[in-house]
Amino acid sequence: MPAVTGRGGRRRRTISEINMVPFIDVMLVLLIIFMVSAPLITTGLVDLPTVGKSKQRPEHVIEVVVAGDEALRVRVDGQDPAPVPLRQLAARVRDLQAGSAEVPVVISADRQVKYEAVVRVMDTLQRAGVLRVGLAVKSSGG
Repeated sequence: MPAVTGRGGRRRRTISEINMVPFIDVMLVLLIIFMVSAPLITTGLVDLPTVGKSKQRPEHVIEVVVAGDEALRVRVDGQDPAPVPLRQLAARVRDLQAGSAEVPVVISADRQVKYEAVVRVMDTLQRAGVLRVGLAVKSSGG
């Protein structure tokens, strides 16, 4: 018995091709929907903090300078920085604070320094109990 027979008793071949027309129609409808809805989507805006000017600078400031080669130096009140290794940094800063936790510590880093090195310095100071640790920034005016 033949697989498929027609009226005249002749065999018909089955078509094994995929009809692409419905697929193309669906894709065109989706394309139109996305093209219409894309301009309506609002982009998320990030409100970044700005750096303002301080009313008055503290009279006693400890500055930790991270150089381009990740070498650390401690500068007190604008004097020449003294080199210090990371393992001794916390003890040196605590000595310079002389028991007063209100003395701010500012970290200044070169632009080429890896972020990881700055975070390592901040982590070392915070683990040692230094409360006021900040980052020095370059003002946009100069």
